[in-house]
Amino acid sequence: MDLTDHSGLQQLLEDMIRDTAGEAEKGEVASYIPELARQEKHMLGISVCLVDGTLLSAGDANHSFTLQSISKIFSLMVALCEHGPDYVFQRVGKEPTGDPFNSIIKLETIKPHKPLNPMINAGAIAVAGMIPGASVEERLDKILQLLRKMSGNPDLRVNEKVYQSEKQTADRNRALAYFLKDSGILQGDVEETLDLYFRHCSIDMTTVEVARLAAVLAADGYDARSREQLFPREVARICKTFMITCGMYNASGEFAIDVGIPAKSGVAGGIMAAVPQRMGIGVFGPALDDKGNSVAGVKVLEKLSDRLDLSVF
Repeated sequence: MDLTDHSGLQQLLEDMIRDTAGEAEKGEVASYIPELARQEKHMLGISVCLVDGTLLSAGDANHSFTLQSISKIFSLMVALCEHGPDYVFQRVGKEPTGDPFNSIIKLETIKPHKPLNPMINAGAIAVAGMIPGASVEERLDKILQLLRKMSGNPDLRVNEKVYQSEKQTADRNRALAYFLKDSGILQGDVEETLDLYFRHCSIDMTTVEVARLAAVLAADGYDARSREQLFPREVARICKTFMITCGMYNASGEFAIDVGIPAKSGVAGGIMAAVPQRMGIGVFGPALDDKGNSVAGVKVLEKLSDRLDLSVF
């Protein structure tokens, strides 16, 4: 399909949402964060933002959800822009893991005791510890300002209910953070870094805004709407590579084969996908599989990739 055929692409998105909605029956909403358990499992929405800024949506595209692990891409961006790759990768690795995103096994057994990559929880907590600022609010603002510029929404905020729910049930993440502190990976106050991590995971967005973020990534940091280079091309390259190798938790290899697009998922049901120099995609479907990825969201992306020949491989 020619991407300039906007009416045809719009119809394709609507057809895919209709035909895929039933996939939600195969999954369940995340329950380990109580506030996320309140989500309606059958919701499904998609937005596509072409790199020229053209935006198309279908389904529950205007329903807000928290970024959760999708936000790890943007905290990594801030850390890379503030410190450079050499500094960041002294404290967090570049390798995928076959373990769950909140596992502590490899952190304990490998030496040095640094997280394997920035997309697992331990790695993202380590990255949060690298974001400078005199307070949690100042550090969070660096992430929010980037997201506001990329999405075009100056009013992005933290969902306070999800943030508090996540903070109160985060024993595993606290264990990871204190292990990182004991190993010399995490600098500064552990609870402040955790608070920053919980807050950036709890930022609210819609698939429209996520698709706009992804379109800027797809264009190597260039925003067609503002005609600005928002971050360096090299930072975009690093982030998209992590999305391919680690972005879909321990189903990243399967997703790379079946879909072939750089993508990052979150346990609220969101998926952000960036097709280099073509489009950004935001998907929301809160029913998850056993790896923590949106069941219907993955299926929609698989169908869309096949129909539009989006795979980068």
